[in-house]
Amino acid sequence: MAAALNGPAPDGATDDGPGTPVPGGTGASAVAGDRSPGRYRRLSHWLSTVDDDLTPRPALPGDRLADVVIVGAGYTGLWTAYYLAVAEPSLRIVVLEKEIAGFGASGRNGGWCSALLPTSVPALARRHGRDAAVAMQRAMHTTVAEVGRVVAAEGIDCDWAAGGTVVLARSAAQLHRARAAVAEARMYGFGPEDLTLLGAAEAARHCAATGVLGGTYTPHCAAVHPAKLVRGLAAAVARRGVTIHEQTPVSTIRAGAAVTRTGTVRAPVVVRATEGYTPTLPGQHRALVPVYSLMLATEPLPEATWDRIGLAERQTFSDHRHVIIYGQRTRDGRLAFGGRGAPYHFGSRVHPSYDREPRVFAALSRALTDLFPVLGPELPVSHTWGGPLGVPRDWSASVGLDRSTGLAWAGGYVGDGVDTSTSPVAPSPT
Repeated sequence: MAAALNGPAPDGATDDGPGTPVPGGTGASAVAGDRSPGRYRRLSHWLSTVDDDLTPRPALPGDRLADVVIVGAGYTGLWTAYYLAVAEPSLRIVVLEKEIAGFGASGRNGGWCSALLPTSVPALARRHGRDAAVAMQRAMHTTVAEVGRVVAAEGIDCDWAAGGTVVLARSAAQLHRARAAVAEARMYGFGPEDLTLLGAAEAARHCAATGVLGGTYTPHCAAVHPAKLVRGLAAAVARRGVTIHEQTPVSTIRAGAAVTRTGTVRAPVVVRATEGYTPTLPGQHRALVPVYSLMLATEPLPEATWDRIGLAERQTFSDHRHVIIYGQRTRDGRLAFGGRGAPYHFGSRVHPSYDREPRVFAALSRALTDLFPVLGPELPVSHTWGGPLGVPRDWSASVGLDRSTGLAWAGGYVGDGVDTSTSPVAPSPT
């Protein structure tokens, strides 16, 4: 599925405890309790390969006033800051982040900027009507292009490749699901330009996995380097006058204020952009359920291997199994591959040690070598990592503003937040 770890990271309130390193790769729990300068690079393959040194911006030095204060420097918080700064450059916007911009899921996800929604179009239609559901899906299609536009306009080098997504069918049951997905798309007015049913040969030309019987293809997705995107977005908002305070955990969000140990930012609008870490904030324990998704990355693969695998346009890929997997070919020639399977932790607990689950990494390795036996019996894994994503109880992402209190929020992407966290329409500067 899309990007499976999307949304901001410990962007507000959690206390990291000790983690347990796992042989065979680097990951998020490797930095728990580590205060060395390079600790953030050990969070994921993505953060290990960004161009900047990840030195934190200064923490909040004391009380201050703002027009908008945003809690969380992941995609949601930074896109919010970006569009506000473009629409009204005079706004005093402050972003507060516990660690660094992109510390969490925005710097660890699968790198799918996709038009996927956590809720299906039929489910949306049952709740909100057919026209609204179709309009929402069309808006998601538009948003992929909008992210590409901002990436180009702001000069963000995030390995952007608009190669679309191929979802393979590798069994009779999966082929039935592929056909059903296309039939459903046609029922709601989405044509071959949005979703195409592939025969076996066509699907294999996209992605030559084993046992391919067919599949589906949509152009509405781009592969990205998610950490380069979030770090570039942070630099872009800073250039537009937004103040980002890192190393600044927020203990309380209330009407008119975000409270930290070193000061309180008072503002008429306070935006909660904490995604899977939302339950760690007072009063938000049941707002979202944190569910973990884990990933691995291989060493760069030889061109001869890529000739056999395919993905020449850097298509993102999955298959129609029920337990979600997701992957991409990175610009430097690796396979970045992830999936679900990590357990829910009682009481919606979030902890760095949960970012690493050896049995899940082993299952991901088996799944990847089953897809591509050319990788050999000893999968050349360079990194393993993971993190929580936010799941709302109605399985629907949301955005809102309570005008009576000035409290705003967005999130609940269920792993599809790289695209969903932004806007389908570029704002007009004032």
